[in-house]
Amino acid sequence: MAYVLRMATFPENLRYTETHEWVRDREKLVTIGITQTAADQLGPVGFVELPYPGDILKADLVLCRIRGDEGAKVLKLPFVVKVMTVNPLLEAQPGLINSDPYGGGWIAKVEPGDPADIDALLDAAGYEASLSQ
Repeated sequence: MAYVLRMATFPENLRYTETHEWVRDREKLVTIGITQTAADQLGPVGFVELPYPGDILKADLVLCRIRGDEGAKVLKLPFVVKVMTVNPLLEAQPGLINSDPYGGGWIAKVEPGDPADIDALLDAAGYEASLSQ
């Protein structure tokens, strides 16, 4: 299935992965979610399997799983994190990931093992450029 990527403006206050996750840096804790691009590819989201607070995940281990009408996504981060809290609204309203991916559709708040890992992620322009490759 081919996807048509619509031209979008990505929030400049976030960092991004090439696999369509975003990270909002808030000093000690960072908030994690998926981009509008990923949400659009999934179609209407009907299920989110969230991590457990207290989980410590090594780089590239599964943080959560998301299922939509058009596909599924396994969310992984390229650095070590400790899960501090998860978005309680997603159990009853997984569609928040589609309607508000950068706000109410956040997935988890985590403590990165090394805060410098956040700086290594893509900025908004770098993420947008990665979509055309």
